[in-house]
Amino acid sequence: MTRIMKVSILTFSLLFAMKFSLAQSTVENEIRKLDQLEAQATISGDTLTLKKLWSPSFVVNNPANAVVNVTQIRQLMKEGKIGYTTFSRVIEKITITGPVAVTMGYEENEPEKATDNAGRKVTRRYTNVWLKEKNGWRIIARQATIIDVK
Repeated sequence: MTRIMKVSILTFSLLFAMKFSLAQSTVENEIRKLDQLEAQATISGDTLTLKKLWSPSFVVNNPANAVVNVTQIRQLMKEGKIGYTTFSRVIEKITITGPVAVTMGYEENEPEKATDNAGRKVTRRYTNVWLKEKNGWRIIARQATIIDVK
């Protein structure tokens, strides 16, 4: 193989890697924004935004150790069993594989109303699974586990 061919292959490989990295970075930024938007919509009870972000088949393994669907989550919100005075989400890792993105990290919140641990500071680990659908990214699954209550 000639020196020119080697340089051409190396250049092509580097350009391809850079393009893939930039595309991955763009998707990661989009997912980061959507994950934070979902957190804000949750604390504010913004069901219109949540409807756009949640897939109709969205399921959650929730901190109360129950697996619930969208209808059940909305009912829990109406009953005041999902409500917070403060809610922050810290994304520690985003992994993207094709049309699937997974965010992982921790959340700190202060539940209110009829929510378990109301009036206390709750820290939990979370995982959100996003799927690229025809109308954009939507959460298809979520898991949240309480790790500390003060």
